[in-house]
Amino acid sequence: MSEEFVTHGIRLPSGKLRVLQPAEAAEIPDDHQVEWAPLAPYWSVLWRSGVALARELDGQRLRGLRVVELGCGLAIPSIAAARAGAIALATDADPEALELVACNARANYVFVETAQVKWSEADELVARGPFDLVLGTDILYERSGVALLLNLLPRLAPEAWIADPGRPAADAFLEEAHRRWKVERRARGVVSLYKLRFG
Repeated sequence: MSEEFVTHGIRLPSGKLRVLQPAEAAEIPDDHQVEWAPLAPYWSVLWRSGVALARELDGQRLRGLRVVELGCGLAIPSIAAARAGAIALATDADPEALELVACNARANYVFVETAQVKWSEADELVARGPFDLVLGTDILYERSGVALLLNLLPRLAPEAWIADPGRPAADAFLEEAHRRWKVERRARGVVSLYKLRFG
């Protein structure tokens, strides 16, 4: 990686996480309307949803649990889960994101495995399961991804935690999810945290 980075300190109850972020994306704060889309790649933005889910994971009893994050971007939830003792796998379609995830995990003295995954080609990921928990933040951008996600989640784990600030495809996803599974919601500021239990 040759581009410039900035370092953030993210406060969690158990202590700060240190996160490197591409400098170009750091100039784009995640404080706009939820329909807003950045010029920088989605994965490189420090999303409020990622921070909210990391705070939810911090202090949970995750030791030895197998956790997979979809569309991980900076993978702050995966790093928080690994710090809580989970065996974490962070996945994204963009290899640049995964390269930075490995750097950020090392900076926080944890190990997070990475894998390049497209939801439409996830059989290899499914074969690595079952996992205990699926994580996802800001992954409900496009309606075209709703059916893929609804199909993939229960193939990976019995439970998923998804953080979303009201992205365009969230309503369609949640309407169908409520029909199929138990869904619990809690608010963390502008972010909604959804806990889905399958079966």
